[in-house]
Amino acid sequence: MAFEQVIGQREAQERLMQMVDEGRLPHAIMLCGPQGCGKMALAMGFAKVLLGDSPMLAKWEHPDLHFTYPTIKLPSMSTDHKPISDDFASEWHELIMAGPYFTMTEWLEQMGGENQQAIITAGESDSLIRKLSLKSSQGGYKVSIIWLPERMNIECANKILKLLEEPPSQTVFIMVCQEPDKLLETIRSRVQRIDIKRIADEDIEKALHDKRGLAEDVAHRTARMANGSWLKALEMLSADSENELFLDMFQTLMRLAYQRKVKDLKTWSERMAGMGREKQKRFLTYFLRLIRENFMYNFHQEELCYMNQREEDFAKNFARFVNEANILPISELANRAIRDIGQNANAKIVFFDMALQMIVLLIQK
Repeated sequence: MAFEQVIGQREAQERLMQMVDEGRLPHAIMLCGPQGCGKMALAMGFAKVLLGDSPMLAKWEHPDLHFTYPTIKLPSMSTDHKPISDDFASEWHELIMAGPYFTMTEWLEQMGGENQQAIITAGESDSLIRKLSLKSSQGGYKVSIIWLPERMNIECANKILKLLEEPPSQTVFIMVCQEPDKLLETIRSRVQRIDIKRIADEDIEKALHDKRGLAEDVAHRTARMANGSWLKALEMLSADSENELFLDMFQTLMRLAYQRKVKDLKTWSERMAGMGREKQKRFLTYFLRLIRENFMYNFHQEELCYMNQREEDFAKNFARFVNEANILPISELANRAIRDIGQNANAKIVFFDMALQMIVLLIQK
């Protein structure tokens, strides 16, 4: 079955199939939507439909299927070399064989360039033009899947634009786009855009139960917290240990601030400073989420809250300290800390200042 790896999104699947059934298939489609909604899974499933679900697609190896994706410049490459997708074909193949749901961070790690900015170069557009100029090896469609076309540099984008204006025979472009506003307007005007919605909670819940073996209550709670993103759901499963640490740090901060234990708060800030900057930013993002959830907990409406059991157990006693008077100042405090950490400020000072201000903010009513 072509769309067997897609979580939910039946409406989008039906729309794509309707194009084929009614003979209204455009030469270029752009799937847009939030991260984790399954755009790439839909694109790969639709490629299977167009290429006849060939046995070669079991390992995503087909002479008429071409993937384009952002790449990086490795130290081993010559100075005048423009990186292309073929340079990282084995890494890409390993990534998609693990599943069609992945992030740019995961792809960068796969390429070995976590600290680099991945782009699609003009070299890639030249390579794609050569590939698509050849006749279909199977006598049917040629399919070009472009992941994150908004990362094309201007030279590449202009060359791709010419391809879209005069598409090779029997070629279908499927663009998987997360930030369409960053694409050239002339490219956006030459593709048929399909907006993909967030995944329904019940579809994520079913997939967590069926594919991951989660108990129904855990799957239900995780699906609600995932907020329509399968990637977020998977992240929560793999980040349980980190989230446990973050909850402990959050609880410690709040208890010490309430008790006004300045010396212990200084120790807390030093412990936070010992984490890497990316981990510090993840904690602050977690902090913001938990502040929001504790505020909503006060309304006693279960459908408005997205917490796991441990978080909710803490909220039963703590939530009353997050109210209309301090919810915005606390959120602003955390956002400033995220900004300062991102600008390489001294982490000890940032977190100690944050901890001291929490003493004042928690008593506001």
